[in-house]
Amino acid sequence: MKRLGLIGEHLGHSLSPQIHSLLLKYLGIEGSYELLEVAPNKLQDLVESLPGRYAGVNVTIPYKVAAMKFLAEIAPEALSIGAVNTISCRQGLLCGANTDYFGFGRMLEHNDIVLKGQRVTVLGTGGAARAVLQYVQDSGASELTIISRHPQEAAQSLEQFAREAQVRFMDYHQIEQQASGDVLVNATPIGMYPKVEAAPVTQASVKNYRAVVDLIYNPAQTLLLRYAQEAGLKTCNGLYMLVAQAVAAEEIWLEQKLDNQIIATVAEELARTL
Repeated sequence: MKRLGLIGEHLGHSLSPQIHSLLLKYLGIEGSYELLEVAPNKLQDLVESLPGRYAGVNVTIPYKVAAMKFLAEIAPEALSIGAVNTISCRQGLLCGANTDYFGFGRMLEHNDIVLKGQRVTVLGTGGAARAVLQYVQDSGASELTIISRHPQEAAQSLEQFAREAQVRFMDYHQIEQQASGDVLVNATPIGMYPKVEAAPVTQASVKNYRAVVDLIYNPAQTLLLRYAQEAGLKTCNGLYMLVAQAVAAEEIWLEQKLDNQIIATVAEELARTL
């Protein structure tokens, strides 16, 4: 039986058990997915106790960075991003990866949103945003604009992006005045349930883009996406990414490639419960 789990500090509202239970059911694999709430001072003990007990675990806030120091190996994309959200236990070794990166990519492919040669604006600089930024850069975007409340601090913490000539940092006032492009990505929690009448940028700013991606999945249509749809833009929310990153984690734990159809199947089933 595959024993899996999620490490975090407060996990009461996590959808991960539901998603992974559905994945295991569709794959015909007997397993469990447990919530492992832990205080910061007990994180090292928990992580180091995983081998022999768990096939793998996910990691969520606030431990995506802190957990890295207890791992034997870290995948290249996770090193670049500076955070892990998936740990596998292989022959007693703990290996870290970041499946948000692959989940974001699969979501874009599913929605026919291409980044190569495009001007991309990303709202936010947190853990999810870092995975998005790395994917945007690796995809060959012609220009990347990073929006933060504190752009100078963001440039320091994201120095691997700040060194690139095609990357610029702005605050939320500047985006209203200066920013435009092809794809706008919201990687902040602004607009998430229950504060559904909030949007990170104005309706006027949204009209300066051709496609809008919101990593939020509850509600399915945020105010930001409503602005975009009213302007006739291509849109997608974060539900497919949420499931896709879980599938990418299962691929690591099972050491096999899974068909993309399972992502759509689970996402559709999950959407009916939200």
